[in-house]
Amino acid sequence: MKSSEKLVVDLSILGKAVKYLSGESDEFPKEFTETELSKAQELVEQVHVFNSWFTPEMVKKSLSGIGYLLNESELIKWQNSYSFQEDPEKKVAIIMASNVPLVGFHDLLSVLVSGNKALVKMSKDDDRLLPALMDLFFHLDPSYKNRIEFAQGELKEFDAVIATGSDNTSRYFKEYFSSYPNIIRKNRTSVAVLDSSISDEEIKLFADDIFDYFGLGCRNVGKCFIPKGFDLDRLFQAIYHKSDVINHNKYANNYDYNRAIHLMNQEEMLDNGFILLKKSEDLFSPLGMLFYQEYEDLKEVEDYIDQHKEKIQIVIGKKGIPFGQGQKPGLFDYADDVDVMKFLEQLS
Repeated sequence: MKSSEKLVVDLSILGKAVKYLSGESDEFPKEFTETELSKAQELVEQVHVFNSWFTPEMVKKSLSGIGYLLNESELIKWQNSYSFQEDPEKKVAIIMASNVPLVGFHDLLSVLVSGNKALVKMSKDDDRLLPALMDLFFHLDPSYKNRIEFAQGELKEFDAVIATGSDNTSRYFKEYFSSYPNIIRKNRTSVAVLDSSISDEEIKLFADDIFDYFGLGCRNVGKCFIPKGFDLDRLFQAIYHKSDVINHNKYANNYDYNRAIHLMNQEEMLDNGFILLKKSEDLFSPLGMLFYQEYEDLKEVEDYIDQHKEKIQIVIGKKGIPFGQGQKPGLFDYADDVDVMKFLEQLS
């Protein structure tokens, strides 16, 4: 068996462990001991102590998505869509964000499956979960430790860079890494398009696109387009099952702050006690708030999306990703529509 084939098999075994940790599967992966998995399981339940956004529910949701990615047949199909050398020996630095638990996993997976080595720089706000998963991975084959290095200080001795950050940090990244092949990501958000035929069940699913990870992800919807005359009470009623989000202290602080600011400025908004709805042509909404914009013709929406395409991660709803699927990207769903595997292919 080639090393690339063995890697895919082992990644799929890791996927079984990840599904078990997420609670999606009751089948105990026999390749690991109870001690190994219980250690990881404790971290899943307790990592919110270090980052309160990373509640057990949200960490398990992220693990569920990763488990979905680590499917052997899908990994093979993905890998075979590109041409890589068996051992290209390139070292790719990955600078990860921390807005969502394990948000940089797809980048790491891409580097590994392409046959390259990863030099991972984690955010201090998410520096525990990935090493715990990799400890399980190393258990399957200790030689994988030679493929993944966690950087503690300044990044040194690498051949290319994949960096994710804010608009401010991206300027620094572009200047600092200008002499290396690179992918530099900035701030993005996502939008949804509702039409008059949308069902209450679809709106209920849409709530996941708004509230998963408390709305912190670039694939979370911060703005929706609604047909003129749309009954906004339908929206509030269908998403009410997410009302317990307000019991999270940091989310509540953001909601309260934005509510107070808008009340002081006497700006119109709708309030259901856990999210603020405001009519606005702006794209980026504050945390705890959802912007909406009315339209009479879908051409207006298409024009808006085209004008802001550099800042929009995904479009959900009409002619886009199905409602409720925003935070469930597949292997071929690359952030910012930049094909990471093609980028890595060109390095070899």
